[in-house]
Amino acid sequence: MAAALRGERYRDALRALLASLVAVALCLGATSAGHAAPKPGAKQLRKELAQLQKRSETLIAEYYEGRVQLQKVERVEKVARGNLERAQRNFDLAAQEIRLLAAERYRTGGLTSVAALVGEADATALLDRLALTRQVVADQDARLRSFTEVRDAHLRARESARERAAELRDALEELDDDKKRAEELIEQIKDKIDLLYPTPGIRRADGTWVPQLPSGPDHITPRMRLVRQLIAQRFGSRFGIGCYRVDGGIAGGGEHPLGRACDFMLSSGGAMPTAAETRRGNEISAWAVENARRLGIMYVIFRQRIWHVRTGTWRTMSDRGGVTANHYDHPHISVY
Repeated sequence: MAAALRGERYRDALRALLASLVAVALCLGATSAGHAAPKPGAKQLRKELAQLQKRSETLIAEYYEGRVQLQKVERVEKVARGNLERAQRNFDLAAQEIRLLAAERYRTGGLTSVAALVGEADATALLDRLALTRQVVADQDARLRSFTEVRDAHLRARESARERAAELRDALEELDDDKKRAEELIEQIKDKIDLLYPTPGIRRADGTWVPQLPSGPDHITPRMRLVRQLIAQRFGSRFGIGCYRVDGGIAGGGEHPLGRACDFMLSSGGAMPTAAETRRGNEISAWAVENARRLGIMYVIFRQRIWHVRTGTWRTMSDRGGVTANHYDHPHISVY
């Protein structure tokens, strides 16, 4: 019952979350035509998105809490299964002893038939033996009843644990599906927020972009500034973003002195990034590839590989001799 109530609470929360996500998605779809100023604006949409992400994180936390509960129930079921096996072995042993005693009594016959053939002393001994046998049988019967109770109790516990685990597993499967749908909708909203910003500059007929001059205190081009802004908003910048520099530096010059390149750091001090940061680097790179033609991105470098918009494929680069030089600790993005 508790699992069912918890599952219903999860589903109610999911319905509310998904309804909010769909409402925002529909609002975005109705307002983002061309490059006209959308209503609501990007600031309001980011606020809505933050609220939805917070609710989604709560949903994910409940999902993992459910998984922990499921693991506990499965451990209980495993213990109950082991106890049941032991109780069954004890029950079978006691039952075998009872069968042996019954067979022995049947073989030797009852007291009357035996006493008719023996003397008084022998009859008394047989009576004592029969009384002992009856006591042993009574003890064995008591043991059988005890083992039966233990076996049945563990059987009930095992079945209850199985039912509880099945309820949790069903709730988690549904929760996992809805969580994925919510995450997909959040990504769609992020995509629509990105589309609110028109790419600055002039695009040629062949799909390339006319180069821009750097401007402002950061000495980067408007196009690079937009890419930096969108990535920082979407993926964060825990270890910083390095763009303009006068010389080539350890990772090579390229477009950095021209204000047309940025490095999105995943670690500091030349250390290899964590697995989580590497995943973030892969997500940044995938986003840049997906939006390359729209945003005027020329190429992406990450983990000793380069992707160029002309070819649309990744290729391995030569070893430059270090974590940073080989772009293991940051995706590099250059624009036209």
